Amino acid sequence: MAGRKDGQQSSVVLIVYLFLMVGALVSLGPFIWMILTSLKPSNEVLVYPPRLFPSRWMWGNYIAAWQSADFGLYFRNSLVYMVFGTLGCLIISSLAGFGFARHEFAGRDLMMALVVGTMMIPLQVRLIPLFIMMKNVPFAGGNNWLGQGGTGLHDTFAGLILPTTASGFGIFLFRQFFLTLPRELEDAARIDGCSEFEIYWRIFVPLAKPAFAVLSIFCAQWTWNDFLWPLVITMSKDMRTVQIGLQTFRQENVILWEMLMAATVISTIPLIIIFLLGQRYFEQGIAFSGIKG
Repeated sequence: MAGRKDGQQSSVVLIVYLFLMVGALVSLGPFIWMILTSLKPSNEVLVYPPRLFPSRWMWGNYIAAWQSADFGLYFRNSLVYMVFGTLGCLIISSLAGFGFARHEFAGRDLMMALVVGTMMIPLQVRLIPLFIMMKNVPFAGGNNWLGQGGTGLHDTFAGLILPTTASGFGIFLFRQFFLTLPRELEDAARIDGCSEFEIYWRIFVPLAKPAFAVLSIFCAQWTWNDFLWPLVITMSKDMRTVQIGLQTFRQENVILWEMLMAATVISTIPLIIIFLLGQRYFEQGIAFSGIKG
C-alpha cells in the first residue's frame, strides 16, 4: 500500500511539473519570438506562413538598431530616471511605512486608507494635474514665486523623477513588513538612547532587505518601462527615454520590425539583471509583506 501511495504521489508531482513546464513555455513564447524576429532579414519578418527560425542569422541587426538612433543617450536618460526614481521611492516609502507601522497618531488609519486608495487611481487620471504641478513649481524654469512665467520642471530630470518617488504600494509594502517585527527591538533601542531615526536606520532598515529588494524590482520596472509620463513631461530629444526611442522604428508607412525587436531585446537586459540580483529576496519579501494587517 505504501509503495502504491508513493507511486501515485510521484505521478501527481510529475503531472504538476509538466503543467508548470508548459506554462513556462507559453510565458516565454513571446520573448523567444521577439529574439528570433530580431535576428531575421527584413524580407522574412512578415512572410506567410511565418517562419520560426531565420534562414540567415542577422546579428548585425543589433548593431544597426543601436546606431540608427541615439540609444546611448536614451539609455542614459532611462538609467537616470530608473536609479533616482527607485532611490526616492525606497526612501520615502520606507520612512512613511515606518511611521504608519510603529507610531500612534491621530488619523493614522484614515491616512493609511487614503494612501491605499491612491493605488486605485490610474496614471491617466493623474496625468494632467501632475503636468500642471510640475510646470508651476515656483522659481524653476524661469517661474516667479507664484509658479508663473516659465516652464517649471517641464523637460527636466527633476520633473521626470519627482512624481515617481511617492508610491502607495511602496508605503503599504513597508508598513506590512514593519508590522511583522517585534516591538521589543525598538524598545531596547530607546533604552540604549537611540533616536527615532536611528531606530529606523540602524535596526529596521537592515532587517527590511527583502522589502527593499521587492520594491526595488517593482520601481525599476515601472520607471524603465514607463512611456506615458516621459512622453508628456519631456519634449527635447536630449530627454527621451528608451521607451520613447523605440518609436524611432515606427515610420510613417512602414515599421522596421527586425530593428524594433532588436532594440526591444537590448532594452530588456537591465531589468533582467536587476531581477537576477534581487531574486534571492523577492519571494521572501512577498511572503512577509502580507503576514500582518
